[in-house]
Amino acid sequence: MHDLIIHLRSMHYRTITTVLDLTSSPINQIAGEERSIVSDIAGQTEQVCKNIKAILKKAETSMDNVVKTTCFLTDMKDFAAFNEVYAKHFPGKPARSCFAVKDLPAGALCEIEVIAVK
Repeated sequence: MHDLIIHLRSMHYRTITTVLDLTSSPINQIAGEERSIVSDIAGQTEQVCKNIKAILKKAETSMDNVVKTTCFLTDMKDFAAFNEVYAKHFPGKPARSCFAVKDLPAGALCEIEVIAVK
């Protein structure tokens, strides 16, 4: 699933992305890539971050302008591996909340919601 909401007055962008879309096909096509879906948390986190970068680029902003993220993991035991990849993509350390959830669409292991400014 991916979603992009643009509020022109406040210039805030909100995007939610997982590794999969609602039809269970890879949405890594957003980032201009064609590859199979990875099954480990590090690979899925990497792809989610690439998807976010691609969406923000289309909105004429970047990861440097992210002010808040909300992260969802299906297993908090994956947090260390998730965080290692996440930290590479969010060096500015935006405010973050992270929650354990029972399930994510299409069996994804993680999802990241982003709020960025332009």
